[in-house]
This record gives sequence, structure tokens and C-alpha cells, in this order.
Amino acid sequence: MNRRAYIHGVMSRPFVKMNGAGNDFVVVNALTAPFTPDADQARAIADRATGQGCDQVIAIAPSDRADAFMRVWNADGGAVETCGNALRCVGWLLMQANGADRVVIDTLGGLTTAWRVPGRVGSGDPEGSASAAQVKVDMGAPRLRWDEIPLAEEMATFGVELQIGPIDAPVIHTPGAVSMGNPHVVFFMDHTPDDGFVRGSGSLIERHPLFPEGVNVGFAHVLAPDRIRLRVWERGAGLTRACGTGACAALSAAHRRGLTGRSAVVEVDGGELFIEWDAETDHVLMTGPVEIERTGMLEF
Repeated sequence: MNRRAYIHGVMSRPFVKMNGAGNDFVVVNALTAPFTPDADQARAIADRATGQGCDQVIAIAPSDRADAFMRVWNADGGAVETCGNALRCVGWLLMQANGADRVVIDTLGGLTTAWRVPGRVGSGDPEGSASAAQVKVDMGAPRLRWDEIPLAEEMATFGVELQIGPIDAPVIHTPGAVSMGNPHVVFFMDHTPDDGFVRGSGSLIERHPLFPEGVNVGFAHVLAPDRIRLRVWERGAGLTRACGTGACAALSAAHRRGLTGRSAVVEVDGGELFIEWDAETDHVLMTGPVEIERTGMLEF
């Protein structure tokens, strides 16, 4: 995966198409040869009609303080800080390559540790295969101050002054705000919203002036103290089948409101993620599946 080829003047790079609970990525090894697509190239790769199709484009680059540095471009071509589900996929690739059970990954959002955990019981998949793999990542402590998220003005992040709908009868309102290396707001609802609602509301809030760097928008339905149904409109990617940092943000915001304990299964469109907010370390841990879909070549 570390080679480049030039065919008739076109640069060609190998890639691996992966997903974590349905959140899908085109992953390129940039450890020995730089891979820095511009916004147009990232959009072309991510395009589901004419490109490879993905939520994010990922480069695994060198790091002087970790096993690798993970760079992330959203489907709209914009570079972002991190991606929880991609961290699990990249962690699995690095562990397979290094023969290790633990790796450290650097990102623009900070350092993350990933561990290999036992695969699905009775899955029938060969030991060590991606389809049988479960990976845990330490997402660090949730950032809860207004200027850490960041918000444009000082306010309590337990319940942000934001709503959609009439002032006296808002449809959704007062979300919790959390940064998990990237900014999130989480609205709590008494039902799971449909695609149209998530797209309409999420696109309105994503670039709201309250969020100078944009924001990922979660819609959480707490089913039980240990289970949350979550849908996420991702900044720069839209409605995705899973959002790892969004699941971590949802558990953090729910626990702050007393709606859940410190751990819960978070049901996303593409599967389930297990999220724990460790009381001793204050770190949020995420465990979930990884899968290799195919390999191929990118051409520029």
C-alpha cells in the first residue's frame, strides 16, 4: 500500500476502502510517500456517483510522537481534526502491519491509543480478519468549556441557547455541547428522527454563527440508562451511518443530564458502538467493529 505509480502521466495510489459501523473511508498509506489531496481531489474521491464514494478520505502519515499521524478530509473536501470510526480502522491496519495489540495515533485533535479486542463471538470469520475485528480507542477527556468546543460566546455547555422552531414551541432546543477533538451539539428527543428531519435541521445548525468552526449535530433518543439511539449530521459530510466522536459526545452529554450512566450502547444507523466515560481517568473509550470492503487504485 506504500507505492506510487505513474501511468500515462496520471499519478496512481493504492487505497483500502473500509468502514466502522457503516461510516466509510478511503484510506491511503502516506508513511513513505506524501498524500495531500486538495479540496477538489478529496471531493472527487468521496463522490459516490463518480468517485470511490466515502464519508471521509484518510491518510496514514508519519509522526514523530506516535505510530502514525491520521489526516482526515470530509466529503466536502475540508480537512478536519479527527474521526472516531476512522481511528478504529487505522488502528486495526497499523496493528496488523506492526503485529501489535496496541498503537498510538496522532491527529489534529490530539493523541489517541487504539487496542485490539476479541472479535464477534460465533461470527465465523477467520481470526485476525477485519470483519471479525473489534477495536477500542481512547478518545481522551471530553472538552466541556465553551471556548474549548468552541462557541462564539460564553455560555453553559450543559444546555446551549439554541433552538429550531417557534420561540414559544420549539421543535428541538437546548442541546448539550461537547468537543471530542471536534465540535458537537447533541439534541435530546423523545423519538428517533427520520432522514428529512436530520438533513433539514442538521444543515441549518452545522454553520450556525454560534459555532465559528462549524459543528457536528447529533439527535439522540435515550432508550434506557444504558442505551441510546443516535443519528448524526456530520459537518462537511452530511448524514452518515455512524459517527464515532458523535457517539462519544452523545454519551457525555446524556450522562451530564442524568439520562444515562457512564456507559451505554449507542445504536447508529450502521451498527452499535459501546461508549464508556471512565470516572477515574475522565477519558471516553469507544469500542466497535471495523471492516475492509475492497482495495483499489486512485488516479489523479
